[in-house]
Amino acid sequence: MQYRLDKKSNTELSVFGLGGMRLSKDFDVCRQMIVDAHEAGVNYIDTAYVYGGSEEMLGKCLEDTGLREKFHLATKLPIWMVKNPTDFDKFFSRSISRLRTNYIDYYLLHNLSSPNEVTKLCELGLEDWITQKRESGEIRRLGFSFHGAQKNFLDILEMRDWDFVLLQYNYSDPNYQAGITGIRAAAAKGIPVIIMEPLLGGRLANALPKAAQELFRKENPNRSFASWGLRWLYDQPEITLCISGMGKREFWLDNIATAKESHVGMLTDEERNVYVQVRKILREKAKSDCTGCGYCMPCPKGVNIPGCLAAYNARYMNSYKSAFQQYFTNSSFVSEKSTAASLCTGCRACERHCPQNIKIADELKEVRRVVEPFWWSFAHRVFHSKKTKKFLEFFYKHKGI
Repeated sequence: MQYRLDKKSNTELSVFGLGGMRLSKDFDVCRQMIVDAHEAGVNYIDTAYVYGGSEEMLGKCLEDTGLREKFHLATKLPIWMVKNPTDFDKFFSRSISRLRTNYIDYYLLHNLSSPNEVTKLCELGLEDWITQKRESGEIRRLGFSFHGAQKNFLDILEMRDWDFVLLQYNYSDPNYQAGITGIRAAAAKGIPVIIMEPLLGGRLANALPKAAQELFRKENPNRSFASWGLRWLYDQPEITLCISGMGKREFWLDNIATAKESHVGMLTDEERNVYVQVRKILREKAKSDCTGCGYCMPCPKGVNIPGCLAAYNARYMNSYKSAFQQYFTNSSFVSEKSTAASLCTGCRACERHCPQNIKIADELKEVRRVVEPFWWSFAHRVFHSKKTKKFLEFFYKHKGI
């Protein structure tokens, strides 16, 4: 296994980490994956409070194998569920109980998209709480996962001295969300950059257009498409590690093999050109020329313009499911303040700043038509109503969530 240095804590992390979102529900299968991971040299596991059953399963497997101390364990605080200062302890305590541990190595604020969310958490006492947990040794490092516009990421990066970041990034669109600009900004601060969705939920491994597959096979017929995806990331010095969840052992072994041979600068010029050509094929299916640069932001009405247009493109480049998932996170459905395309009033202030001269207001109308269901705005209002909140509080308490 290859390792890269977390410069903030002088800790070596395996370049490949085990993602807990898609863990098997079978204890024996999951336990074996933990054992395999350790034997392969993997030392990072990522999960989250809201990954149904994941914390519990990992806790059981780590306790049964006695391997807890061999891994840097990461989990996440569901920030949209934090309503008062006592919620910090409530959610954290449940996480460590489920994970059958008494400390978390890498703790994240889950799914940040706006600096306002950090401000709100700080008003509830986040900094004092984190200081207390650090002093007790219960939390070793604090970071955040991000789903939003690039400018918002850069603003959040300056709000405190973060220990690490978790970002979605892959070769299909280097400017998506925080993008390469955000990654370089974090790395310049010495902040470890951890990558999620390196294979776009598996779509870069098993759902590439035929023309793209042929380009990869022509360059190297013995290399898997998943390996191509990971190699593009490992080539970059700013990236510390990639996390991925795998449903089959054969995928796991292939990803590990790629990680073991990885190093910065591992790609040849010919291979880099293949990625350019494959990206061109993927972009040909896109409907918007948006590069995610963020010059159009902030929108006076609060629309996450790059996020909305990225989801719009995903509808044609990948699938409706992919587009809807991206839109769900990019439009901050789980936050009280929506950033959906339906907020656009057609003022066109954004268009004056767009380097691509995109008719953004017109494209946002298409986003609403193609990606945003007719019930979206109504569902958002209902989801954040006082009655719904009371019901969810009762439900979470009853279910022990």
